[in-house]
Amino acid sequence: MSSELLAIGDVARISGKAPSAIRYYESIGLIADPMRVSGRRRYPAEVVKSLAVIDTAQRAGLALDDIRLLLRASAEDVNAVEQLREVAERRLPVLREAIARAEVVREWLEQAADCCCPTLETCPLFEQPSQLPERSFSLG
Repeated sequence: MSSELLAIGDVARISGKAPSAIRYYESIGLIADPMRVSGRRRYPAEVVKSLAVIDTAQRAGLALDDIRLLLRASAEDVNAVEQLREVAERRLPVLREAIARAEVVREWLEQAADCCCPTLETCPLFEQPSQLPERSFSLG
């Protein structure tokens, strides 16, 4: 990217992140403190790439500490890259479990959508509530 300095509003517009999120990432050290020009934040253009990495990692379910590690990793830092692999390996079983749970809930909801029972008391969907996983996430 160029050596151009961007105002926080420009960074927000380009990255799609709210200025408050950018300031938060700055406050917790995910992105470097910007330069100040006449008291206003001015970011190097490279911050847009860092914000894209943060967004992608968050969508993948990584914790902020894991994202910090990701942002600090470099091609030459074999240890950091290995730590990132370990993070991914730890996250995969959690994700697989969440997917399996979601599939059970999806199947139940599909059956509920097709239900023609006149009352809940006669509905077989409620005879074995243990078929559904314990509540641990929200879909809405």
